[in-house]
Amino acid sequence: MLFGGNDVPVLLDGGLSTALEQQGVDLGGALWTARLLGEAPELLARAHRAYVEAGARIVTTASYQASVEGLVAAGYDAEEARRLITRSVTVAQEVRDDLADSHPGVRVAASVGPYGACLADGSEYTGRYGVSRATLRDFHGPRLDLLAAAGPDLFAVETIPDSDEAEVLVPLLDELDVPAWFSYSVRGATTSAGQPLRDAYAVVAGSRSVVAAGVNCSEQDDVLGAVRAAATATGLPAVAYPNRGGSWNAETKSWDYGGPLDLDLVEGWVEAGVRFVGGCCGTVPADIALLAARVRRIGPTS
Repeated sequence: MLFGGNDVPVLLDGGLSTALEQQGVDLGGALWTARLLGEAPELLARAHRAYVEAGARIVTTASYQASVEGLVAAGYDAEEARRLITRSVTVAQEVRDDLADSHPGVRVAASVGPYGACLADGSEYTGRYGVSRATLRDFHGPRLDLLAAAGPDLFAVETIPDSDEAEVLVPLLDELDVPAWFSYSVRGATTSAGQPLRDAYAVVAGSRSVVAAGVNCSEQDDVLGAVRAAATATGLPAVAYPNRGGSWNAETKSWDYGGPLDLDLVEGWVEAGVRFVGGCCGTVPADIALLAARVRRIGPTS
């Protein structure tokens, strides 16, 4: 495990995009947070720093929506596109190293978003893209190689809507010497694509590289069932980082946020096996600071 011992759950960061929006950044466009890798990496560093100072022990890179294909479509040549994907990791590593004295032990998770994220058409929340498995392998494989070469502590394979995509990703992850957590986006008792969660998490079971499995970018009320399904199917520690609440507005390409994280739910998640907990879209450093305080109150896990 990345964090050994009988300790409190490991605190993740919150929504990178939301922390950037707090800085006044307009994230419109197909590249989303990845646009700043070429234009303003210092703003990404500021967001990472804010989460570490709020208590996060793992920060997640701005590579969720970064791909060579997407960056080339935005005007970069292929060599520069590959360099920017690598930069997503080094920006976070530099923040980690700068804060090592005051906040020791922080890890960097390289975000691996679904194929649909790079289409920027909302299909990351539906799956079933209508492409072959070979297309998915050709998309994910080179990006995983680039991120792994940058030396992250782990992969955050996140917001995967579809167990079909998981069946492509898991063997690719097992070819690399990088631990990973694997989290689906869910709706009730199914993946966002509609597959039963017990079947979806079974795809992850037995992976050599996956060290935790769970749920992110989903409604808070759907977390408990998902982490129970993940723990039962995989026998692994669970990861959970839901949205603040609300829904994705496909017309404006933005979140219509609801209420804040319901911290009263967290203890139930931990009892169900969650050992990595944070927030996704809509959560900001202040939310993570409150979550950190609640996690400390829960105390060590067994």
